[in-house]
Amino acid sequence: MSDSLSLDIAHPTFECISRRKIDALKIELQEFRHLKTGARHFHLSSEQKENVFLVALRTVPTDSTGVAHILEHTTLCGSKNFPVRDPFFMMTRRSLNTFMNAFTSSDWTAYPFASQNRKDYFNLLDVYLDSVFFANLNELDFAQEGHRFEFEEAENPESDLVYKGVVYNEMKGAMSSPMSQLWGAVTKYLYPTSTYHYNSGGEPDHIPDLTHEQLLQFYRKHYHPSNAVFMTFGDLPANELQKVFEDKALKQFERSDDIPVISDEKRYFSPIRVQEAYPLAAEEESASKSHIVMGWLLTPSSDLERNLEAHLLSNVLLENSASPLMQALETTDLGHSPSGLCGLEDSYKEMAFVCGIEGSEPERAAAFESLVVGVLEKVATEGVPLEKLEAVLHQLELSQREISGDSYPYGLQLILAAMSPALQGVDPAELLDIDPVLVKLRERIKNPEYIKTLVKELLLDNPHRITLTLAPDAQLEAQREKYIYAKLQAVKSRLSDEEKQKIVAQAQALNERQNQKDPEDILPKVGLDDVPLDIAIPEPVKAQGALPLTAYAQGTNGLIYHQAILPLPDLSDEELSLLPLLTFCLAEVGAGERSYLEMQERQSAYTGGVSCYWEIRGEVADEQKCKGFLVVSGKALQRNQAELIGLMKEFLYQPRFDELDRIKELVALLASRREQGVTSNGHGMAMMAAASRLSPAGAIGHRTGGLAGIQWIKALDKSFADKAKLQAFADSLKQLHQKLIANPAQFLSVAEPANLDVFNQTVFAEWGDVANDSQVSLLNLPSTREHCQVGWITNSQVSFCAKVYATVPSDHADAAALTVLGHYLRNGFLHRAIREQGGAYGAGAGQDNANSVFRFYSYRDPRIEGTLSDFDESVSWLLNREHDPAELEQAVLGVVSNIDKPRSPAGEAKSAFHSELFGRTAEQRKQFRRRVLGVTMDDLERVAKTYLLNKEASVAVVSGENAKDTFNKLNLTVHKI
Repeated sequence: MSDSLSLDIAHPTFECISRRKIDALKIELQEFRHLKTGARHFHLSSEQKENVFLVALRTVPTDSTGVAHILEHTTLCGSKNFPVRDPFFMMTRRSLNTFMNAFTSSDWTAYPFASQNRKDYFNLLDVYLDSVFFANLNELDFAQEGHRFEFEEAENPESDLVYKGVVYNEMKGAMSSPMSQLWGAVTKYLYPTSTYHYNSGGEPDHIPDLTHEQLLQFYRKHYHPSNAVFMTFGDLPANELQKVFEDKALKQFERSDDIPVISDEKRYFSPIRVQEAYPLAAEEESASKSHIVMGWLLTPSSDLERNLEAHLLSNVLLENSASPLMQALETTDLGHSPSGLCGLEDSYKEMAFVCGIEGSEPERAAAFESLVVGVLEKVATEGVPLEKLEAVLHQLELSQREISGDSYPYGLQLILAAMSPALQGVDPAELLDIDPVLVKLRERIKNPEYIKTLVKELLLDNPHRITLTLAPDAQLEAQREKYIYAKLQAVKSRLSDEEKQKIVAQAQALNERQNQKDPEDILPKVGLDDVPLDIAIPEPVKAQGALPLTAYAQGTNGLIYHQAILPLPDLSDEELSLLPLLTFCLAEVGAGERSYLEMQERQSAYTGGVSCYWEIRGEVADEQKCKGFLVVSGKALQRNQAELIGLMKEFLYQPRFDELDRIKELVALLASRREQGVTSNGHGMAMMAAASRLSPAGAIGHRTGGLAGIQWIKALDKSFADKAKLQAFADSLKQLHQKLIANPAQFLSVAEPANLDVFNQTVFAEWGDVANDSQVSLLNLPSTREHCQVGWITNSQVSFCAKVYATVPSDHADAAALTVLGHYLRNGFLHRAIREQGGAYGAGAGQDNANSVFRFYSYRDPRIEGTLSDFDESVSWLLNREHDPAELEQAVLGVVSNIDKPRSPAGEAKSAFHSELFGRTAEQRKQFRRRVLGVTMDDLERVAKTYLLNKEASVAVVSGENAKDTFNKLNLTVHKI
């Protein structure tokens, strides 16, 4: 071992294998191996104070019972040193974490967390290590989280037998989506013999086949340090972390040679064509509802050069509307729009490339094959212009440089990118540091034959290809329900009296376990004393010039971020409905003299993307008074700042609404994506529907981005069969656009401190000719504070419930207490009653300060009436019991953790700016945080009585066709998406 590896960075029980600085990411990647077990540790040493931990295990299912997924859940239900039944969720409220979760993928399971607080980090590390390597795996927890038989009336053996279980219901919800079913079918045929053939999450029809003993066997084989990879990020030293790994877990294990292996896939020698079905509501038309996709199995993902070559080819073909294959998919009459599955899957051991269309017919599969093969043959014959290849490599460079972190912590994103190769025994440094390979690819693309050869090798001459058609079947869901009912009836008929009593006894034992009060002091915690007194909010830097420009100096790693912001004028109802369509189209159509294809190419060559959106929010003191803004946003490498602004100007002031076919494609695409997103965000849609009459911004949100908006855009899309209506729509967009740009713009810049002055001067120079000081009008929305009771029917096997009460805006003294109340009710009652006992995947409550409402919700829920009753019962629970002060502290910690959660450097600046736009000043945000820290138990009881107890509420439920009778029983007005 080289002395240059600096042995002192490793704990004595580990050896240092390598160290590599990756300047583009501002990290040093350090690789270690545990001497006794062989466990690997990759530390991404960084100056960032948000430290991240993840332990990942290769998990290789050989069926679709969901064993890896159910094990992920039950692993977090108590362990040797923390024998409480719910340490994971208990730690979410005893922590200042910025991220806590667990993931199951097709061939791995991972347990990550992040925190900015050192004490909190090591608390969580202690619990995670014990949970993963010393899990209790109680049989009752398996019954709760996985599946179980239970009588519909738990104590009545004469009532119907039913399946229950959190994962069972979660996967019923997940597999309600046609896209989930489509991907499941693609992998089933593209990977006929390896682990990817199976649904690692679990197929609802297969989940009940899993036994507790099989779960234990899977755990013993897979959850061993010899099969584990530890990954960390941040400013904590590796040897300090390794000492904890050793003391808390690794010293108790010996090396294991029984490590699961992912087999290479057996190859097809000729393409195959298959057809499967997905359920469609009985009264829905089945015409033009089929999905057709083609998929290829490619090379191993661990070979970085081949990996990036596959990315290069995929992006050349599909990156944007100017890409040859994407252009064909968008413009073909064979389908309605491109499939949401288009692209490269590189997280599996062997990569896959997929493309497809939706809104088609089964008999068009052969024609679709010919279309795709024709495009590929054209690329193989004619090649691709060098500037397009350079643009694709530019995008790869930009994506590597960008410091993200507005959804997941930045460190976790890097870890997840490195994790799959690490689990496959490959050095992840190569995948993180792609600059050397980019240099090679820049040379290779100069050869005109390179891309031609690539498309032949990977696709045209590759016989391991499938063409899959997924067609709608209006009878499928009824047949499935009938089958399950008959199966359960048959099981029940074979049960002896003793077996029936065992089912009753298990339900009773599980209920007692769920209601028991665990000794929380077993678990470590942070308290309010550990919470920082203040939060850091970026301050803008004064920019000298004639334009209204707000500038922030942030560590952006060489990228610049820019926005043009215009106040929304007074808009009619029709114009408000059109607003999201205009903003979606604005950066996707042509501009000036250029077509949309030319504009797409320019975006790819010079920017990280230009987008447009709108936002409307209530004022901090009155939700009935709203402000709204149109925002054009872009990012680029610093060297391309002038080109970025030029593009943004053209999109904002010179969009082309004469490209009717393009506009039709965009509306079709948006309609499809919105509808497909319902089952993944059903709780959000339900809350939006329930709050739709309680504030002006809530009404607009439901009408544009909610269920009513989906209903409207589907009808609009269908109407374009009449070309006159398409032309009228384009004319309406043009008129709305002219109205929007009549108001003056202000600007936002974010860049590295060293680059900011130069960037600001570019902003003044480029935007100077469109300066406008005259304000035409400002948004003026009618007030609304009414309740509604609605049920929405969609294709879903589970429900999403919401109940909403009118409360107060964020500036009101009670807003902080209401925000804490949501966490308190979730922690103390809703999680147990709705998730653990009711079987829903999730449930909670929270104050929406922007719309002045308090919202209850459930997610992927097998119940409706019981859940709505539990929402009410949670308030009674609060007001009729003695409370432990620790429970209040935990709720406060949860709120503060959310407030303090860091964003990316650019995200912090944009958040500060847009908060100020809507009157949420830095001082107002800090005052709200201080109020949260000062909330008392008396405050919670008072606001619950004032706003929730015996008050009128709005109710919305999103569910499937079988919920109609329940909707009618509850007197809900029924709508269909």
